[in-house]
Amino acid sequence: MPMIMPPEWAPQDWIWIGFPHLADEWPGWLEPAQEQMADFASAVAESGQAVRLLVRDEANEARARSLVSSKVTLERRVYGDVWLRDTGPLVVHETDGSRTARRFGFNGWGGKYLMPGDMEIGAELARDAGLAITATPMILEGGAVDGDGTGLVATTEQCLLNPNRNPAMSRGEIEAQLAAQLGFTRVLWLGDGLINDHTDGHVDNLARFVAPNCLVVPEPTGKDDPNAAIYADAAARAEAFGVDVVRIPSPGRIERDGRVEPASYVNFAITSHLVVVPTFGSPHDADGVAAIAALFPDRDTIGLPGEAVLAGGGGFHCASQQMPT
Repeated sequence: MPMIMPPEWAPQDWIWIGFPHLADEWPGWLEPAQEQMADFASAVAESGQAVRLLVRDEANEARARSLVSSKVTLERRVYGDVWLRDTGPLVVHETDGSRTARRFGFNGWGGKYLMPGDMEIGAELARDAGLAITATPMILEGGAVDGDGTGLVATTEQCLLNPNRNPAMSRGEIEAQLAAQLGFTRVLWLGDGLINDHTDGHVDNLARFVAPNCLVVPEPTGKDDPNAAIYADAAARAEAFGVDVVRIPSPGRIERDGRVEPASYVNFAITSHLVVVPTFGSPHDADGVAAIAALFPDRDTIGLPGEAVLAGGGGFHCASQQMPT
């Protein structure tokens, strides 16, 4: 078998989730963000999958324990942001079927958000899980790539070709590293990510694979949907590449204090028994969750409020990283 990073729908042993602890990252939203992340962790744990919820200190641990199911395991770790999709280990299956971890360089999403522990947490989690680690200096966050398990990966030019990541690397050199490190031999380059996405356009907020060669892309809802042109461009690029595209509703225009928020149902987390979709108090929430549920007939799908988590810059998928079986 070829070396490959398994798709998210492959069997998982457990999932790591980060628990919010920095009031500066969630001004006025920290407590509800903690509650929403706890609800996410509890739902996955109650579905029958092991959950390792990272907590920062004793007070953080006590707060988390008061909110989560008894089935959730708490691990005290040093980390800044909760976005383990980006700072956690990327686990690959080697040619002999064994699991190893890949650690890319991390520079705080282009130098914007550098916090103590975020550059080390991925290697720490991998080491404590008993995984051998291969390190490479290329800057890459896990939310910037989404694979289908066959060697096909989707990403965005806005992020991977951004000069704040790897200014000395060409598109071809980046593609070569994705193949060498993660087994991605075919790269679907989408354009921009969502407006005001703190990550410079991570693909996991724009388009996700749900089966081999099958990509979910939102379609705009309402004439004022701020990402209508971005969705159309992503769908057109994917179809031109030969990828099957499924359209699902977007949340429409979501604002906070007059600013457009990068709200997306595409930031769903796929776990062994459950798919968790963030909702935002939009009139399209039910339709978005139902559309995603139809794509995963082998799993339950639920929507959970995620607007407080989004206030810190991400969603349930961003805050989690799975350990493939």
